[in-house]
Amino acid sequence: MLVLGLETSCDDTAAAVLHDGKELLSNIINDQTSVHSKYGGIVPELAGRSHIDQIHKVILQSLKSAQVELREIDLIAVTVGPGLIGSLLVGMNAAKGIAYGLGIPLIGVNHLEGHLLAIFLQKKIEFPFISLVVSGGHTDIYRVNNFGQYKILGRTRDDAAGESFDKVAKMLGQKYPGGPIIEKMAMDGNSEAHKFPRAYLEKGSLDFSFSGLKTSVKTYINKRQTYKQGDLTDNDIAAGFQDAVVEVLCKKIIMACEKEGLTRVVVTGGVAANGSLRKAVESVCDRSGFKSWFPAPVFCTDNAAMIACAGYHKFNSFPESKADLLNLDASASLVID
Repeated sequence: MLVLGLETSCDDTAAAVLHDGKELLSNIINDQTSVHSKYGGIVPELAGRSHIDQIHKVILQSLKSAQVELREIDLIAVTVGPGLIGSLLVGMNAAKGIAYGLGIPLIGVNHLEGHLLAIFLQKKIEFPFISLVVSGGHTDIYRVNNFGQYKILGRTRDDAAGESFDKVAKMLGQKYPGGPIIEKMAMDGNSEAHKFPRAYLEKGSLDFSFSGLKTSVKTYINKRQTYKQGDLTDNDIAAGFQDAVVEVLCKKIIMACEKEGLTRVVVTGGVAANGSLRKAVESVCDRSGFKSWFPAPVFCTDNAAMIACAGYHKFNSFPESKADLLNLDASASLVID
């Protein structure tokens, strides 16, 4: 089965062709960083316009790279939420048009489910397992029991981890996106120079909170600028901030495994491309006797390959989930049920 996956939930226009759920024939991503960087973050209207300009080009490029014709596609999988509604509608309507024109089935995919199953593009993981989805918009822990069977164990109560990286980078006068910049700065900083707060919330909670950490960083920067207090360099601040985020994520992963009695961990989402997080998770899991996996960095950030993968498994596990072209709609706040 050839699956064409489309992803336009935020600021990346992506298309991929996947064969039988495991052989990736193409994975094309049009990045909008140059469009949004001068504004310090994503501008929803500009993101939607860029998707309109790029969606057909990305689809054609994906088909060409896969060396397949559009008429050979058996299934369309498209992100229908959560995300920016204007962006979601571009991908969804493109998918509807192709599915209607070819007379083939269409599957609507939850963006988070795409992240949860991205590891299957590389390796078949035994169910059940704990999955941490950590990105610019989400920081959630799930118990993944099977394809289509997910239990939310904890989520952020305020900022997502990736969002905090972007905001701290902006505080330090850096450009968007901030995640890769903070990681690079932290390599030249001393994470022990200042210990920023870790929020663990009430005892036993698997939820997250990063707003206090972000405020603490801002307060320190303000004191340094206004009162000439503190001798941390920007790199030290980046390192201390990153260390605080990574420590909390690691401890919550171990808590989730112990609470659910599981020994398998998958960390995914854009922040999962962070090298320090990968090393820390591998280390704490090894010490606890757990196994850990990360998708390749290209499958951590938003991509259509993970959507094609999730769509393939959804269609084969639940064939009744085939979308009604007239009734399928996008949802900015779609949840996994």
